[in-house]
Amino acid sequence: MDLVAAKALAMSDEIVLRTQGLCKRFGGITATDQVSLTLPRGARHALIGPNGAGKTTLINLLTGVLAPSAGRVELMGRDIAGLAPHRRAALGLVRTFQISQLFATLTPLQSLALAVAGRRSAAWRWWQPLGADAAIAAEAEALVEQFRLQEHALRPTGELPYGKRRLLEMALALALRPRVLLLDEPAAGVPAAERADILATVAALPAEVAVLLIEHDMDLVFAFARRITVLVDGAVLTEGEPEAIAADARVQAVYLGDVGLAHG
Repeated sequence: MDLVAAKALAMSDEIVLRTQGLCKRFGGITATDQVSLTLPRGARHALIGPNGAGKTTLINLLTGVLAPSAGRVELMGRDIAGLAPHRRAALGLVRTFQISQLFATLTPLQSLALAVAGRRSAAWRWWQPLGADAAIAAEAEALVEQFRLQEHALRPTGELPYGKRRLLEMALALALRPRVLLLDEPAAGVPAAERADILATVAALPAEVAVLLIEHDMDLVFAFARRITVLVDGAVLTEGEPEAIAADARVQAVYLGDVGLAHG
């Protein structure tokens, strides 16, 4: 076994995120129904399902926005029930959002410098210019390059093309050095001409970070995922490798009339 294969095997043995029997009820409505999910280190896992399947509710349970009615969420083997979203983020569970949540007047470089400074507990030095700390500046500049934002680094974020704002959101999430990264529809609303950057950037995320992708764009899902979970009516319909999911008659039936499973 070569070194790369041995490293991949070691990573696959380390579970970084696990849910067990996760449920969320709103009165008489069960939005999340006994969902059990396991992500090893370095996972490339997609969560798909028709509209209203409960995908966003599940992400809100994982990140602490919602409290579960039953079940467990474990991060690195630790039960994180009761921890606020910012505490979970500090432990390495980081998400992006369907709708961009950025500071429109800051540039990408300024935004990333603030994120890096916050992670390094240096944000309290608010009176210093952002470039005063060479290590913070260097890390922010590296993220600008990694996420293909060089041409826009000094523009106010509110002026960026929408696809670039989505890339900046991912860069900000990665600036927190996550163990688990939850990408909530990174291609949503991105024009077709800008989607190539999204595909390439998602594909190049650090190998050691476990990524859970929630997405309707099947091209992105099948290009990215090594494993896919299909959610229907809040419950897991099936889980498996992409080829098996694409060939599953139950999955095809669920998607008829919705987004379809065509990809190429």
